[in-house]
Order: sequence, then C-alpha cells, then structure tokens
Amino acid sequence: MSPLVGGGRCAGSGPGAILSGLSHQQAGGTDVAKSAVRVSRVTAEDADASEQFAALWTQSRVDTGQSVEWAERAVREGLIRGALARDDVRVYLAASGGRPVGYAVVMDGPLSGLADEPVVWIDQVYVRTECRRGGVSKSLLARIAHDGEAMGAGQIVSCVPTQAKELNRYFARLGFAPAITERTISPAQLLRHLASGEEAEPQAMAIVRRRRSLRARARARVEVAHTGT
Repeated sequence: MSPLVGGGRCAGSGPGAILSGLSHQQAGGTDVAKSAVRVSRVTAEDADASEQFAALWTQSRVDTGQSVEWAERAVREGLIRGALARDDVRVYLAASGGRPVGYAVVMDGPLSGLADEPVVWIDQVYVRTECRRGGVSKSLLARIAHDGEAMGAGQIVSCVPTQAKELNRYFARLGFAPAITERTISPAQLLRHLASGEEAEPQAMAIVRRRRSLRARARARVEVAHTGT
C-alpha cells in the first residue's frame, strides 16, 4: 500500500507493503462500479472470511512475483491465523456482488515509543486486477478512517514503498503528507558494519569519488606524456 511511515510499523515494506492494487487505478474497467462494495472486518472466528482473505492474500503474493507454492505454504504454516489473532492487527475484506474483491491490513499503535496517541498504520491494501477503478480501495480506506476516528486515532500512516511512484502520488492526492524515509538492514549486517567501523557510502558520494579518481588518473597520464616529450 506493496505497502507504508516509520516507527518500525512498516516492517512489511518489502513484499508485504502496500500492494499494486492501488497503483493501477487507471487500468481496466470493472463491473464492481455497478455493485455496492461492502467492507467487513475479518476475525479469526469467522472461518469463511478468513479463508477468503487467505485466498486473496495468496493472489496478491503471486501478483508481486512470489510463487503460489510459497504463499500457500505460508498460509498452511499459520501466517494468516497468527495475524488475525493479534490484538494490534485488523484485517478488512471488501466484497462486491457476493465475492471478495480486495482487502486491507492495518496495525494500531503509537507513532513512536515516546508517544501514547493511537495511530493507524496501513500496512497492506490489495484489489483484484479486474476489479480496479471500481471504488474498492476508496471503500477500504473509508472504513479504515471511520474506525480510526472511533478509536481516537490522531493520524493514519500509509506504508508506501519509496520506488512506487504512482502509488505515492495516489496517497498524496488523498492528502497523505510525506513523513520520514525508512531504511532497513539485517541485525547481522549492522553488527558487521559496526564492528568494522565502516559506514555504507551513499551511492551519490561513491559516484563522485569514482569520477574524481578517474579525472585524477587521467591528469596523471597527461602529465607523464608531456614529461616524456
């Protein structure tokens, strides 16, 4: 929403971030626009809704390039069941014409460890490819906003991958303002960097350094050539 910003709540900003179900709003018409979109919360006790959500989540993984075998194995191993059992996670399922067409996953928690105001974190949003441009994402976001107001949330944060330009524009049009940029690293990698005393060089600085080195070597070659003549 794919996503997706800070405080560690957007840990799914890789494959689990807000998905492309919102980033292709201009692609493909659908009959969803002719039917009302109904959004309901999925609970662990509702076996049918849980199964429908699991099927949609599996499809969303396939759409992002992961294998169906991986996604189905994750479901069998309890990924969905575990998420639905958490108090800080809410899952919404959108249906139109009696069939599921999209979902949203949100997390509840403060904006930082030193704040106590509740914040809603939009972690994932997905809409079936053939059902986009039918108001599904708007219905999901409206439900999230209504429930956020009811719980007294001061802000709604969308976890959007930096490289998803179209998706970022979509949320910007809805009034979402940029907050912070997340950077991720594994614990092992961070420990290695700290132990070596080396810091990762920003790409732009690395390019400038290489260019300066190439110019210096070129000047040295020219000077050597002049000296020899």
